[in-house]
Amino acid sequence: MITLPVSEVIDQLRCALSMADEAVLEAPPGAGKTTLVPLKLLHEGWLEGQKILMLEPRRLAARMAAGRMAQLLNEAVGETVGYRVRMDSKVGPQTRIEVVTEGILTRMLQQDPALEGVGLVIFDEFHERSLDADFGLALALQGRELFREEQPLKLLLMSATLDSAVVEKLLPDAPVVRCEGRMYPVAVKYLGPVKPDQRLEQRIARAVMQGLEEESGSLLVFLPGQREIRAVAQVLSQCLPDKVKITPLYGDLTIDQQQQAIQPAENGWRKIVLATNIAETSLTIEGVRVVIDAGLSRESRLDPASGMSRLHTRKLSRAASIQRMGRAGRMEPGCCYRLWSESQQEQLAPYTDPEILNADLAPLALQLARWGVDDPAELSWLNLPPTGALSQARELLLRLGALEMTGASGYKLTDIGALEMAGSSGYKLTDNGTLKMTGASGYKLTDNGAMMADLPLHPRLSHMLLIGWQTGFTQLACQIAALLSERDPLTGDADLSRRIAWIKGELTCSNRDRPTLSRIRQLSKQFKRNAERRLQKVAQKSISLNESQAVAMLLAQAYPDRIASRRSEGTDYRLSNGRAVRLNQGDALQKSDWLAVANSGGQHGQSSDRVFLAAALDGGLFSNALRDLTTTEEVVAWDSKTDRMLCERQRRIGVLVIERKAMQNIPVEAKCRALITMIRKQGLGILPWNDAINLWRQRLAFLRRAELEAGTADSDCRWPDFSDSALLGSLEHWLGPYLAPVNHINHFARLDLNSILQGMLEWPLPRDLDKLAPERIQLPTGNRTRIDYSEYPPVLAVKLQEMFGCVDTPTIGNGVALKIHLLSPARRPLQVTQDLASFWANSYREVQKDMKGRYPKHPWPDNPLEAQPSAGIKRKKHN
Repeated sequence: MITLPVSEVIDQLRCALSMADEAVLEAPPGAGKTTLVPLKLLHEGWLEGQKILMLEPRRLAARMAAGRMAQLLNEAVGETVGYRVRMDSKVGPQTRIEVVTEGILTRMLQQDPALEGVGLVIFDEFHERSLDADFGLALALQGRELFREEQPLKLLLMSATLDSAVVEKLLPDAPVVRCEGRMYPVAVKYLGPVKPDQRLEQRIARAVMQGLEEESGSLLVFLPGQREIRAVAQVLSQCLPDKVKITPLYGDLTIDQQQQAIQPAENGWRKIVLATNIAETSLTIEGVRVVIDAGLSRESRLDPASGMSRLHTRKLSRAASIQRMGRAGRMEPGCCYRLWSESQQEQLAPYTDPEILNADLAPLALQLARWGVDDPAELSWLNLPPTGALSQARELLLRLGALEMTGASGYKLTDIGALEMAGSSGYKLTDNGTLKMTGASGYKLTDNGAMMADLPLHPRLSHMLLIGWQTGFTQLACQIAALLSERDPLTGDADLSRRIAWIKGELTCSNRDRPTLSRIRQLSKQFKRNAERRLQKVAQKSISLNESQAVAMLLAQAYPDRIASRRSEGTDYRLSNGRAVRLNQGDALQKSDWLAVANSGGQHGQSSDRVFLAAALDGGLFSNALRDLTTTEEVVAWDSKTDRMLCERQRRIGVLVIERKAMQNIPVEAKCRALITMIRKQGLGILPWNDAINLWRQRLAFLRRAELEAGTADSDCRWPDFSDSALLGSLEHWLGPYLAPVNHINHFARLDLNSILQGMLEWPLPRDLDKLAPERIQLPTGNRTRIDYSEYPPVLAVKLQEMFGCVDTPTIGNGVALKIHLLSPARRPLQVTQDLASFWANSYREVQKDMKGRYPKHPWPDNPLEAQPSAGIKRKKHN
């Protein structure tokens, strides 16, 4: 057998696994861990003839690893070494090493938590931290704890760039074996980032031409996705020298196409492999000694606002950049060109975020329920599933009928189209429109949920297969599920029915898309076999629908939160989850008032998404085939669009109203609650305030503050709190009894707020209010002037001459001095004081000096304390 760097630590690894039930192997790219480790451990005594399962994150890597190991044994795949991936498996009765993709391990554990007959599970390339790998590890740990006491299941985590601190926290006793490796030196050249005025494909093409000129050998180019691969291939096709071949490499290609990318170039030729991150790990592409890295990766992230997963293009992590660079030094010294700067390299995140933190958790939530776990904390995780995303996933499973609440009496739809418990515990709606658990309820897998969990599909699609089986549209459901599991094969309009016709051969298929068509047809057949095998016990009752209606019905059952209703003439629609979506202008589907949307997307933060895939939905289906998705409610609410009360019986799906009828007998309490909710939302300004009632509240507020500042406790204060916040908080008490006649925004003007509020003031407070906080105060001139209570202390604005002879500052309440604004004859402020005596003795002289010449007709006596107060000007004496 060949010797690779990992061979030097095999004995350490054997020892570690003989002494412990789990171990970690850190080895750089090209060390041979994927190929040699399973073979070297196969005959260990602690295996006792049991199997080794090795998990690979990708189908291509699983096939390649199994093929390479079988080659080293001089055997065919399916003998000692085999593999299981989606749509393909090669295992036999003598197979001892099975290379599987990660989701398969989860299904194996669900069927047999003890994993009888398996002695070692190897998690290869664990640094990628896929959701399936994290979940598989959590299940394996608990399954071992519960069922493998006598012969523990051993676990081995292998990676080149692993966040060892996280792993050590979960597996503190796991010995770590490190292999230095023998990767050839790789020179790194930083080309600087793509400038704003450059297109990525143009920048990559220039880097490729530079690599071809400066280096020998074939090139591996890392790009974020298929779109960029096609764009770069088109640019390069116009400028490549002779005997240079372009080969793409991504997951949707056929096995033969992927093999073409992996095989070495023909003699005298050079090859440019344009790849996604599928080529980061577990693959050796012979002849490659130059890597060109765009520094980008594309990943699916759940958008909590819409409940939909979106593809995000982001910078790769530092660990991933090292992985990619290592591809250039697998066989000989190489070179790596990076489309960023050396300083930016240091700013990259150390590791890629675990998928569990950003993914759609509906499949995980379903499998957790199947495992019998209500609280995910019962399992041991590297990262616990985020609570919000898990709650959102469970909400979807409730709508799909896969889960039911335990200890609850039923469900109803909230105004945002989410499920709300109708019993004593379950969900309640929070202020920001999300659901929050109330009480101590849990989740239980339904019979339908158990069958859905047994189908290797996303819960939406497994539910669609179940509905298709029940209604006699199994074949159609399988075709739709296969289409939605692969890249959309057609461009143009969003009509799913056109894709169905394409699968059936009713539309022409281009040569480029024939592999995709073949794969979709094969996947459809596999789904049908699974359905026939696993759904035999489900009762079938065919319904009479044409194919177009059936397509929409099946989509609506899988995506009940994405049923769309036209908002206006044109391309704008609203989903049943409240999200706005739009069709492209001219799309044939815009003739339909209703759509069943399978796929939509847009930029984060946008208020409207574009519909990529949908079917025209016959509204009549809500009365028969889709009746189970609808609810009937009595709605008593304020309609903000028409500014009037809405009291009607509605048939709805989510936030969309299918049918409405006016209610004859309107419950008064419900109506008042709706009005109070609206007032709290819009504010007290909607009520008919006037100057008199505003002044009355200000006077009350003054007395309350004065008493509190004097040391009275809030609970002992005589004067009630009539502030905006207090009134908003007690609307039910003081305003609720008077709201029955209000049906329109204009009806609020009929409310007599003066009487309503003043009626709340118990005797003798009204008398004391007039005494302690009068509206007006008498001046030395005899005039009565209004006090301004809008600030504290209250303000008395008066002409300076009107206060002649007044030594003591006027007070109100229980001795609160007014803030005197002494005004000029033109009623402009001259002085602000709460101490008149001090003003006359000090500041008056300066005011007199300045004003006497400016206003000579007004009195400015030298002794203002003995002067006659006056509101007018000096009169001349006539002889």
